[in-house]
Amino acid sequence: MSSNDAYYRAVRQQLESLAAAGVRDLPRGRALPVPQAASQQPAQPPAGAAPTVAASAASQQTIEMPSMSDSEVSDAPSLEVLRQEVAACTRCDELAAGRTQTVFGVGDSNARLCFLGEAPGADEDRLGEPFVGRAGQLLNKILEACGLKREEVYILNILKCRPPGNRNPLPSEADNCRRFLDRQLELISPEFVCCLGAVGAQNFLETQTAIGKLRGEVHHARGVKVVCTYHPAYLLRNPSAKKQTWEDMKLLMREMGTPVD
Repeated sequence: MSSNDAYYRAVRQQLESLAAAGVRDLPRGRALPVPQAASQQPAQPPAGAAPTVAASAASQQTIEMPSMSDSEVSDAPSLEVLRQEVAACTRCDELAAGRTQTVFGVGDSNARLCFLGEAPGADEDRLGEPFVGRAGQLLNKILEACGLKREEVYILNILKCRPPGNRNPLPSEADNCRRFLDRQLELISPEFVCCLGAVGAQNFLETQTAIGKLRGEVHHARGVKVVCTYHPAYLLRNPSAKKQTWEDMKLLMREMGTPVD
């Protein structure tokens, strides 16, 4: 790794630490010198000699600190414009390089209820639609049991790109996608959000509380009522948790005024 690469990595890590601590803005234009490897240091001129042009230029080389204000919410006027912004996004180098396509969201743009997951998987990355694999098929059955159709709700994720190997989103990736997620929800303006799984719930509610403690009650965040439950993929691995998920869905339906047995 070159000295410059190490420097850029250190800057990125420092900014992520500031973001985790709640810092969202830094003054623009703060210049820092770019370090050089020892082998690249220019030879020292004789005492009293004027500095060479090359040495002077190297000593003045600077790098601009990125501005955290880039994380502000998008001002896209419609979901379609926002979708185009998401498709062009390259904020997360690893995700942008590895994706087949972005996965924006699907459903009724005026839905009362949104289902919020964590990130696209392989099937979603291939088809460009959230929850279309085995977990999506189970979600469809849950919706049907609640008297709902997929096209009557809106389904989206914390991230719009598939993480490598379906790993959990990194905090920096969730932060990069936040400007799109927040605007997406502003434009849909749902009354209810159902968070599917720990990653979706913890990111949306901005908490580290375990999903087992978040489920079973109604939360309030960003002007909407929020019910958290297990992710359908978790239910495929742990069928015994389906009973608890069904209790969560009945709670949600009661809050929406359409109770189910």
